[in-house]
Amino acid sequence: MRNKKELLEYYTDKMTGLDEVLQNRKAKVKYIITAEILLFVVAVAVAVVYLCGYVSVAVFIPAFCIALASFVGVKVFDRQNSVAIDRMEARIDVYRQNIRYMEGDFSQFDDGKRYENPFHQYSFDMDVFGKGSLYNRLCRIVTTGGADRLAGILDSAACRTYAADRSVASQDKPSLRCGTSVPALPSEIDRRQKAISELAEMEEWRTDFLSAAYKGNIDTGAILKALHEAKEAGIPEAALSRKGLTMVASSMAIFVVLLILTVFTPLPADFVCLWTVAQLALSIGVSAKAIKMISKSVEKISVSTKRFVSLLHIITEAQFREEDNKLVASVLKGSNGAEALNSLKELKAILDALDRRANVLGLVIFNALGYSDFFLVRRYLRWQRDNVASFERWVDAVSLMDAMVSMATMRCNEPQAVMPVVTDSEEVVFEAKGLYHPFLGEKAVKNDFTIQDSNYYIVTGANMAGKSTFLRSIGVNYILAMCGMPVFAESLRVSVFNLFSSMRTSDDLTHGISYFNAELLRLRQLLDNVRQASHTLIILDEILKGTNSLDKLNGSRMFLEAIAKLPVSGIIATHDLELSKMADEYPARFHNFCFEIKLSDAITYTYKISPGVARNQNATYLLKGILKGE
Repeated sequence: MRNKKELLEYYTDKMTGLDEVLQNRKAKVKYIITAEILLFVVAVAVAVVYLCGYVSVAVFIPAFCIALASFVGVKVFDRQNSVAIDRMEARIDVYRQNIRYMEGDFSQFDDGKRYENPFHQYSFDMDVFGKGSLYNRLCRIVTTGGADRLAGILDSAACRTYAADRSVASQDKPSLRCGTSVPALPSEIDRRQKAISELAEMEEWRTDFLSAAYKGNIDTGAILKALHEAKEAGIPEAALSRKGLTMVASSMAIFVVLLILTVFTPLPADFVCLWTVAQLALSIGVSAKAIKMISKSVEKISVSTKRFVSLLHIITEAQFREEDNKLVASVLKGSNGAEALNSLKELKAILDALDRRANVLGLVIFNALGYSDFFLVRRYLRWQRDNVASFERWVDAVSLMDAMVSMATMRCNEPQAVMPVVTDSEEVVFEAKGLYHPFLGEKAVKNDFTIQDSNYYIVTGANMAGKSTFLRSIGVNYILAMCGMPVFAESLRVSVFNLFSSMRTSDDLTHGISYFNAELLRLRQLLDNVRQASHTLIILDEILKGTNSLDKLNGSRMFLEAIAKLPVSGIIATHDLELSKMADEYPARFHNFCFEIKLSDAITYTYKISPGVARNQNATYLLKGILKGE
């Protein structure tokens, strides 16, 4: 596996090499256009010369055919060249994104701000969403459904209540469920790890997949909404009826008979002309309302549908070996090996036919001779009847793969991260060596830490000593582990448990909620949550900050003593050194750890956690320096 420096060089080389080929392709465009014009002029000139009587038929036909065939050949080559240019530009954009990621620039990626929820049991505290968040670093989605799926996975990966346990237990075979509402079992996490690792190895395939977002994400929500609106609109179904089809078939048969009689008998052409006009009026008149309703619902999804088809091609043509990846592909392939792909191709063809109705001449001719609007409505209604029910399932499968590709891309771009070992223990297990926060990169200080079931760890230390970052290191890495992703540590062994944190609390004056009241509401939410879970790890950062020191100490002690009676383990960061005395009173359950600093001419922060209680504080020391003007 390449290291980060080698990955950066790899992406740079791929982008540079592809850009050279791209420029060569673009340079050919002007020559192609010139050739098209010349060949068109030649074809017209040959026709003019023949019509003027300067050449015979024997000369005209081969000359015109050669010119026309050459023109068509150049047009085909032009189309192929344009497709190749678009594909190369898309791949270059993917390589450019990876380079920016490696350089620590996440500004071009979706930050998931819309998914922020201050009341979630951990995501707000752990910076899961928002600028510079975990989602921001992970997100390489190409569909809106993939964005929602990735957010759902992160939001629920560490949520485990009795209700969730029952939901998981009811799953007796692998499914597409990827934790959007309930956490995964250890066996599911193991499958997900393997699936993500496989996708991480498929660099060329992932680049093709990610290239689909070059001109903007595919709005799968809009596609589903449009199809649902069309279904609910009550489109007249006369085109589907046997009676309607019989009438149209009879009309067309009469037209053919009239045409034959007009050609081979003295029957006046007026009859066939009148019948043609009648067919035109009947086709457009009968189908107008249905065509209008279909167009109104689906006219805006043509481009998205075309790009969605390309994603289906990419997924269904891949040769996966891991179970979760094969499962996604099998849902899309269906019983005939290409169920979703064929269905979407048919929908795309219908949408293209709707677009072609803008050609008035073609609209008149094809309706007059072949009831084109009638058969277009019939074609759409049959597609709707046979496929709409399955479409949501296909979108869900693609959304899952989309989220998995994002996770696999991070797996590839963070080669130093390791896959955790997830045990099937029913107790809280968290054994980390060399653990650090994913956002800090190479400058991070690594720590070893073990959490035992039903034990509490009181962490003291000066301001800026690293307490909050350490707490988030535990939380974020646990979330990654539950997603089936690698973690930022030398090794990590964990079980599956519920996670709840209280690290950020804010007032809400609009609703009359003070800071202290907001803290109490959060603690009440915590208690309600852990009572519904088998085993929970709570991460608390300086609880009850909104009251005086003595009240804070007494309240914190009372809260910890009460929650210690529940199946809960906890890590509590505090500046209140008196709280550390709980380790003396309950040595089997409470343990003291600290982040110590060294005071000299300058403060030295080690960011290393160690057993004991912090002795050195920095607030007074730093304030003295400010007052002295230092």
